[in-house]
Amino acid sequence: MRENCKVYFSMFRIRFNHNLQYRAVVLGAILKGFLWAMMEVLGYLAIYRVGGDALPMELSHTVSYVWAHESFIVLFSVVFGDGEIYSAIRSGEVVYDLARPVGLYGRWFSQSASNRLSFALVNCLPVLLLGALMPKPYGLTLPGSAGQMVLFLVSALLAFGVTVAMAMLMYVSLFYFISQRGIRIMARVVVSFFSGGVVPLPFFPAPLRRVAELLPFGSMQNMPLQIFCGNISGREAFQGILLQVFWLWAMVSLGRSAMRRATGKVVSFGG
Repeated sequence: MRENCKVYFSMFRIRFNHNLQYRAVVLGAILKGFLWAMMEVLGYLAIYRVGGDALPMELSHTVSYVWAHESFIVLFSVVFGDGEIYSAIRSGEVVYDLARPVGLYGRWFSQSASNRLSFALVNCLPVLLLGALMPKPYGLTLPGSAGQMVLFLVSALLAFGVTVAMAMLMYVSLFYFISQRGIRIMARVVVSFFSGGVVPLPFFPAPLRRVAELLPFGSMQNMPLQIFCGNISGREAFQGILLQVFWLWAMVSLGRSAMRRATGKVVSFGG
């Protein structure tokens, strides 16, 4: 077990360092994140001017949510930078991965996590800084206490794990389909909508919001971003984190089981 952990960490580190070489891509992502966040903030400001009293979140919380979402968008994206995995499944090169003395689930999990984390680390801090420098009401409000920041970091780590575990289920499903395009599009749309990537979940109708919060989607970017902006705190935050722990365990367990079943039916032709 300890040796496997070392191998997975080495894979993570190699992939992480490799992705940091693409500086132009990183700069483009920072510019895109800043401009997109500003457009969203301006849109919400117009909405709050008309009906701010009837909206479920304070304006400052919503603005902070938007900036945080754009800062961590790569970290919580279920579809991002995993072209090598799609290609390996489609071309049949996955048989080489199966022949290696390292579990395929752990290997792909490490690769997928490092792809997201490497880009997120160099993208999130500049966008957060730019958001914090903007004047009110356009700017980001950082967590007001150390406790809130700790809860956010714990929740963000769990949400990251749930996101990668969800991506792993998507990879497994590709063993049963010829094309990966439809699966990726559906996963991106459904997960982004129900996890608060389009609008924050508090803006949903109450019944739909409750369903989304109980499903794994609510344990992805929704929970850490709401803690970050201050819309969730205290007991509600602890309950949300416990639900995240459950969904991380459930998604990883389901993914491992589905991976064993899918790879058990893999047939290699030729060679």
